[in-house]
Amino acid sequence: MEYEEIPRNGDERSTLLAFLDWQRSTLERKCAGLQPDQLRIRSVEPASLSLLGLVRHMADVERGWFRRTLAGEDIDYRYSTDADPDGEFDNVATADVDEAFASWHEECDRADEIISRRALDATGHHRTGTEVSMRWILTHMIEEYSRHNGHADLLRERIDGATGY
Repeated sequence: MEYEEIPRNGDERSTLLAFLDWQRSTLERKCAGLQPDQLRIRSVEPASLSLLGLVRHMADVERGWFRRTLAGEDIDYRYSTDADPDGEFDNVATADVDEAFASWHEECDRADEIISRRALDATGHHRTGTEVSMRWILTHMIEEYSRHNGHADLLRERIDGATGY
């Protein structure tokens, strides 16, 4: 994933999309150059947080908000289930790293397709039944990535001392 400089005076849509792209790229950069075993390293007990878990989680989050909520697709999550709600984080010991990144990229690409065909005021329905606009979803996704990129920053520093974006 590549990103361009975030516009300082763009319209609302281009600004939201640029921030989302930047956040996605940040997670990619936090994982760059690491071996599969390094991506599986957990933060601290009892947490099951790892960079690989974050990638898998964000694949499910992209899928949930854009495909399930906004586009109304009746699809399951990739990694979590009702029986295993934290599966994206918990089940990384033998998870296929290439598959996880391919799934995340696929979900981001699919989300971008959905976004491209809708106005910011377009709405979908959350699993709770609440109507939610694409504007709200984009803002939430920027927040979701921002929070998890903070986790990724700490995980990466723990793994090899790398800091920065």
